[in-house]
Amino acid sequence: MKVGYFTMEIGLNESIPTYSGGLGVLAGDYAKSAADMDLPLVVVTLLYKRGYFVQEINSEGWQEEVYPIFDPRPFMEPLPLTVKIEIEGRKVAVGAWKYNCEGIRGKVPVYFLDTDLPMNSDEDRQITYYLYGGDHKMRIAQEAVLGIGGYEILKRLGEKITTYHMNEGHAAFLTLALYRDMNYDREKVRDLCIFTTHTPEPAGHDKFDYELAHQMIGSYLPEDIRELAGDDLLNTTLLALNMSRASNGVSELHGKVSRQMFPGYDIGHITNGVHHITWTGPEFSKLYDQFLPHWRRHPQVLGAAFELPDDAVKEAKLDAKKRLISFVNAVSNAGFSDEFLTIGFARRAAAYKRATLLFTDMEFLLNLSKDRVQYVFAGKAHPKDIPGKELIKRIIEISKEYEGRLRFVFIKNYNMWLAALMTQGVDIWLNNPRRPREACGTSGMKVTFNGGINMSVLDGWWREACKDRVNGWAIGDDEEISDEEAAADFYKVLEDAVSTYYAKPAKWLKMMKASIADCAPRFNSQRMVSEYFHKFYK
Repeated sequence: MKVGYFTMEIGLNESIPTYSGGLGVLAGDYAKSAADMDLPLVVVTLLYKRGYFVQEINSEGWQEEVYPIFDPRPFMEPLPLTVKIEIEGRKVAVGAWKYNCEGIRGKVPVYFLDTDLPMNSDEDRQITYYLYGGDHKMRIAQEAVLGIGGYEILKRLGEKITTYHMNEGHAAFLTLALYRDMNYDREKVRDLCIFTTHTPEPAGHDKFDYELAHQMIGSYLPEDIRELAGDDLLNTTLLALNMSRASNGVSELHGKVSRQMFPGYDIGHITNGVHHITWTGPEFSKLYDQFLPHWRRHPQVLGAAFELPDDAVKEAKLDAKKRLISFVNAVSNAGFSDEFLTIGFARRAAAYKRATLLFTDMEFLLNLSKDRVQYVFAGKAHPKDIPGKELIKRIIEISKEYEGRLRFVFIKNYNMWLAALMTQGVDIWLNNPRRPREACGTSGMKVTFNGGINMSVLDGWWREACKDRVNGWAIGDDEEISDEEAAADFYKVLEDAVSTYYAKPAKWLKMMKASIADCAPRFNSQRMVSEYFHKFYK
């Protein structure tokens, strides 16, 4: 058995800019856990020479994107082979770089596909320049390189793949290459493919005009393409669903939402997890090494977190918090203190994630927070997402407007390094999307390995994990209520958390331990990868 895992983005570390957010980081965590367990997996993705982007904030508070050139040579080796695929009637050469993802027991090869080759035209060299850059034409070209080019590269490498796993619809053109190779036998293709969808957002599912698709990759489109991918537009999610033997969402609720979005399809769920070794900071790693020594190979042992000595847990959390606060003060002069309750919020700046819900009633917030609570925010907006950029601008305006009255800072250029620092250092991780639009939300899982506590709407993974006021807080949110009503409930929860932190330290410590014991053994990528191997791959 060997699995080929196809993903448009992958987050292995902050030095390799081939990820934009959760989808990519999840793929990286997936590869790391497969390597830890020495499982037969190879990963196929694209090499972005200009990455996603480095976020700058100008004097008006507006996000600006900078695209430094990424040199892959210190991290991976170029392979001495190319394949050719047809795009817009031209033969485009696709090369590959190999990165070895090292784990506890084994390693997983990650193949980064690259069209920035001397034999290609300038236009074709740019196909693998920018992650999620360009128009529909560029997206089709990139998805053809990933799916069709990736399939051809694995064949050339002699990788005998028994299951192709498409991580999101971006990889769906893989099925067209298989379909052609299998003499248009749909069942043979279905036997080989599985598909994971990651978004309950309609806009997150790629849909292309058929005329453009024929212009770009006409030689790969079968006669029955409209039957497979939709009548009006080429919907890559529909194509993947129709060509897979199994499909899943990434949390229990997301599986249900996906079945509503795509009625008639048998879409199950496997809830995401995070790579516990990557996301546990040095302080808690040292603590677990001392008292729960097998936690790296067997994260399930973290279920015994209640046996950890109280003082050692408090000291580990304080040291992690000091690291975060020292960085925040160095980059912002914010005057944060390690004595104050520290709340973190970091995610893609999209309207449904409601980053500004916290500021609905500023007078209440100022009174509650004065010399007691400090807030760290971060997040990028997609370069073309103007409402997302306006959200960031508003957050920065608020931070300036209430400077001196509210300890609040927005840290620019959210990446894997900053995500680790924040999830390791904060006391509370805040998440208040409009349910059910958060498919899973893995950042809150990272917090639990570091003694942090989640305060979140019951969406995605938290709906499965939350024991309200025992291992974290549930923010009440019905899909139908207004943001003002949601904020009113949120403030009650926030008030309870602040009073617990200061007035009931023993209860707070118990909640920290419950956060570790209840969540860490379940919401890790080792459990997630095992589920895929047992449920889908075999």
